[in-house]
Amino acid sequence: MMSEVKKIRITQVASGNGQKPGMQATLIGLGLNKLRRSVEKAATPEVLGMVNKVKHLLKVEELG
Repeated sequence: MMSEVKKIRITQVASGNGQKPGMQATLIGLGLNKLRRSVEKAATPEVLGMVNKVKHLLKVEELG
């Protein structure tokens, strides 16, 4: 039985300017590079780890 993959919407709410280069690269890896941009991603361990690294710059919502 396959489990359903949960999706999350990630919105950038703060600038990556002035952050460490690794944090800026993480934002780009998530597909974010401007304020108020949103992307929808599957909630995989890799994506959740990236979100956790820059969580102070993001707003995360679970999608039904």
